[in-house]
Amino acid sequence: MMAVINTEHADTLRLRLREGGTVLVDYGAPWCPPCQTLLPILEELDEEYGSNVTILKVNCDVLPELAAEAGVMGLPTVVVYNGGQPMEKLVGLRPKSAYQGVLDRFAAANSR
Repeated sequence: MMAVINTEHADTLRLRLREGGTVLVDYGAPWCPPCQTLLPILEELDEEYGSNVTILKVNCDVLPELAAEAGVMGLPTVVVYNGGQPMEKLVGLRPKSAYQGVLDRFAAANSR
């Protein structure tokens, strides 16, 4: 069972993206209430998609360079990468179904 991975270093994220596959990155901060609300949703998605999707959390206070690279303007911002490329950006808290819709488009393709 994978878990939501807290990104401690910029290289962690860059390495995961280089590996390809579908990677969901949550750009947030501990002081951001919608970011806290998003966490259990990400944990559920992690259980549902298992090894088809890697989920990473980036604390924008600790790693502002990653937030800048991803063009994060508001928190939380979720970016779904596929094959190392950003495919979809969801700014602000969305219902779980919004994240599932994006992941279904890319993760299903990878698992075939």
